[in-house]
Amino acid sequence: MFGFSQPKVPQIDASAVKQALDERKDVTIVDVRTQGEYSRGKIPNSINIPLDELSQTISAEIPDKSRTVYAYCMSGSRSAHAVQELIRLGYTNVWDMKSGLLSWRAHGFPLSQ
Repeated sequence: MFGFSQPKVPQIDASAVKQALDERKDVTIVDVRTQGEYSRGKIPNSINIPLDELSQTISAEIPDKSRTVYAYCMSGSRSAHAVQELIRLGYTNVWDMKSGLLSWRAHGFPLSQ
């Protein structure tokens, strides 16, 4: 509308995330939803760092800023903000899982409790 746009964030689709997990690639999956949302179902082997805690806790959880990190939320909105923040903090290989858990579920991929 006024020429303002959100910075582009690197995105990955749910199928590519699933493939990386199936191939046991060395990646970290970060769920940026609240702890309550996370407890109701998550991508297996993901870690939960709620978006509002990300800046304060990410370096303790993932000290290697070159590590491959896939972030997700329910729809992709919060994870896009998380990826922007991670880039701002110096992380160099971070990706937003496009359409979040909605896409993961639409593909019929497994969730863990």
